[in-house]
Amino acid sequence: MSYLDDPRVYFAAERTLLAWQRSAIALMGLGFVIERFGLFIQLMAQGRAVSASQTTLSLYIGVGFILIGACTALLSAVQFLVFYQSLNPQEKPRGHVYWLPPAVNLFLAVSATALSAWLVLTR
Repeated sequence: MSYLDDPRVYFAAERTLLAWQRSAIALMGLGFVIERFGLFIQLMAQGRAVSASQTTLSLYIGVGFILIGACTALLSAVQFLVFYQSLNPQEKPRGHVYWLPPAVNLFLAVSATALSAWLVLTR
């Protein structure tokens, strides 16, 4: 519970959610780059034998980062919604769509999970 009857409390929580959203996107992007690094290793080998463990390791580490980003997006959306429910009516800005930022985070989590499944299944 907050002690201010001020809508700035809500907007501070929303900024925090958006910061977690950016962190989740960065983790997902890093994971995708790491996963694709296995393909880069194969292309640079050009005729030389590349062990399967080199490309498999990049797959698992990359998918791990993508799933950590998905968990970050999901947990931050849940945390925001729990916090929103604890606010007083005076602290909730009138006419503001409160569900949109958590919905974007949920979409990111679902998309990252689908991307992880696609990367593993197509390998």
